[in-house]
Amino acid sequence: MPPHLPATEENVAAVEKLPGVQQVYKFFTEQADWLLAEQIRITEIPAPAFAEAARARYFKEQFQRLGLVNVRQDEVGNVLGEYPGRSNELVIVSAHLDTVFPAETPTVVRREGSRYVGPGISDNSNGLVTLLALVRALREAGIQTQATLLFVVNVGEEGEGDLRGIKHLLEDADRRERLRAMVVVDGSSNERLTRRALPSKRFEIIVRGPGGHSWADFGLPNPIHALARVVSDSTRFRIPKRPQTVFNVGEIAGGTSVNSIPYQAAMKIDIRSESAGEIARLETALRKAVEQAVAAENQAVQRRERLSFEIRVIGERPGGEVPESARIVQVFRSVDRHLGIQTQIRTASTDANIPMALGLEAVAVGGGGRAGAAHSLREWYEPTGREVGLKRIFLAILLLAGVEL
Repeated sequence: MPPHLPATEENVAAVEKLPGVQQVYKFFTEQADWLLAEQIRITEIPAPAFAEAARARYFKEQFQRLGLVNVRQDEVGNVLGEYPGRSNELVIVSAHLDTVFPAETPTVVRREGSRYVGPGISDNSNGLVTLLALVRALREAGIQTQATLLFVVNVGEEGEGDLRGIKHLLEDADRRERLRAMVVVDGSSNERLTRRALPSKRFEIIVRGPGGHSWADFGLPNPIHALARVVSDSTRFRIPKRPQTVFNVGEIAGGTSVNSIPYQAAMKIDIRSESAGEIARLETALRKAVEQAVAAENQAVQRRERLSFEIRVIGERPGGEVPESARIVQVFRSVDRHLGIQTQIRTASTDANIPMALGLEAVAVGGGGRAGAAHSLREWYEPTGREVGLKRIFLAILLLAGVEL
């Protein structure tokens, strides 16, 4: 199918009638148990941000076993494999390897009725297993695409990873030049279509002091007390509902024992907004609150010793938007109409932030099925409807890459 043909529902129907596509549809249904087993296996391989190596090794082995070519791992830890097309144009399909959970988190998946519960089983084991399903289905059906499909499992999407995997991937000017479209598979849902990138900025605030004994040195300034003032003050920040904005204290730590005045305390803060102006306003408010809190603590104790502070930016995700008229959006719209899916346009912070900010055609979608309690130990996944989500992504990448009708 030439890439310049309109992304219409009629063209979706024509692609769906191809014998190879019908074989893939059958594969998605018949291999449901294999898909679920792989998803559980992936979940049980720990992959905290900055420690994704074991999971990356597994995917390198799987990409090679499933017949992708030029399988390799890049300098930052991404694993790449190609499904060759007739041209060197690219459609990238990616999913992130990392989770928000520390290495010591139990990862054994348990079944609760129709649900499977385990940290990261949806975000992003479901996205990852979707890539394996697409690769295996393409290979077994022997479908030939015009553009080359580049499958990528990338590091650094969560937390302080700061999207470093996708940033590195798209630093390559030649790759950007050849890129026709990028589909990021993140989590679950059959309906979600993220075409607006939510910007964010993340900070670590470190307060340092002399430290001492809780009895003998009572009266020294306390870094934890200063941070407590910051937290208290931040609860009074004006957080608008429109544009939607959030301010979150996600981590706080400090001290060495209950009977010690800590010599250091730190906390981490995430600010997100649909408006870059709101992020800037809240950053200004945060910096002022820290300065005032440290000064207040120093003044309250009236000692010669003083607290100092440091504010570090530990993450910054750019915003961006793919217009409704973009081919990638129209392709997914047409596929959704054909499959009877009610498209839900979303604004979110994903790996797609980077290509969107670069002006490239990219969206983020779910891998199908249902899920909930993301980023918690109660995270669950239910495979009901997974095959619809797989069909959706499969048809979309064929339309984006081009196939012969």
